Amino acid sequence: MASIQKRTRNGRVSYSVNYRDPAGRSRRKVFARKVDAQRWMADNETARNVGDWVDPAAGRDRLGDWAERWFRTTLDLKPGTRRTYRQLLDNQVLPHFGAATLAGVDRLAVREWVAGMVDGGLSPSRIRNAHQVLAQVFTAAVEGGRLARNPAAGVRLPKRVDREMLFLDAGQVERLADAIGPHYRVLVYFLAYTGLRFGETVALKVKRLDLLRGACEVVESATEVGSQLEWGTTKTDERRTVRLPRFLCDLLAAHLADQPRDLDALVFTAPMGGPLRERKFLHGQLKPAARRAGLPATLRAHDLRHTAASLLIRQGASVKAVQAQLGHKSAVVTLDRYGHLWPDELEDLAERLDRARAAAVAAEVSPQRRPSVVPIRKGAGQ
Repeated sequence: MASIQKRTRNGRVSYSVNYRDPAGRSRRKVFARKVDAQRWMADNETARNVGDWVDPAAGRDRLGDWAERWFRTTLDLKPGTRRTYRQLLDNQVLPHFGAATLAGVDRLAVREWVAGMVDGGLSPSRIRNAHQVLAQVFTAAVEGGRLARNPAAGVRLPKRVDREMLFLDAGQVERLADAIGPHYRVLVYFLAYTGLRFGETVALKVKRLDLLRGACEVVESATEVGSQLEWGTTKTDERRTVRLPRFLCDLLAAHLADQPRDLDALVFTAPMGGPLRERKFLHGQLKPAARRAGLPATLRAHDLRHTAASLLIRQGASVKAVQAQLGHKSAVVTLDRYGHLWPDELEDLAERLDRARAAAVAAEVSPQRRPSVVPIRKGAGQ
């Protein structure tokens, strides 16, 4: 049976929890406050009874060392995601917690860390991502038997502030295409009318186009990681086929007519050849063209993907159709991002319910629908 012993040394009071581990060995853990000792003793007894006990000494590993072990297991992640994790470790997690032991970080310490990032002006999305990385490090420690629980779990985080999406209408797309350099004109139409991610467009090869059927197969993506392009599967690791409007098929046919007839060639390239780079396209072409066209200077390549979703919805596309075209993992993602673009049906539905009820009332009072009356004979039922 565990017990707490109060001790005083050199005028300092401490509280020693004396207990036995599952193997029956006597152990001791010291706390500065009695309430902490009581709480730990209760948790320790519960963990021992349900088989979740973890040796407190196991948490003496440095968090920095454990974080590096965890990071080496993330090779299955996409290169861009892995690079972001590395940046978060180096800039947010390790400078604060790297020298601490795993067991030496409690939930309050994590909350203080989050508060410090908020006070330092770090964006909510960056803070949430940094917390996610720290939580994964602690999850690995729990799975590795170093900790009984994840101290980062349940910590309140700042609300994410989503960047406002920009949608162009068809006329604005025309103005943008006319204002941009001739080499990129078809690219603007392609992004705005297909909804492909920029990385998917960069990696698109001629053999993936079927202009007679008006179809485009999306199989791979090229993502900028630092100064390098990393080639791989799409964001959701799934291939899909998107439909192309006839005018775009005609533009693509003319665009490809002057290029070598190599099925493995890229559909869109830089002016001097080679794959497109999003940053160069954004700052060298898209933003200057937006200014010339009288469009917002904040326009990004990804806003043309939002534009494609908006154009589809305005033409009556269903949630599932937009999901399939844009390559979202589920219709929930589509609704979360673009649900506000679908027309509000509530007012129309109320009117239709009024008409349905009026028709029902009219049918009930019409002569042919009057209930038949059967006369009751005198004395019946007596």
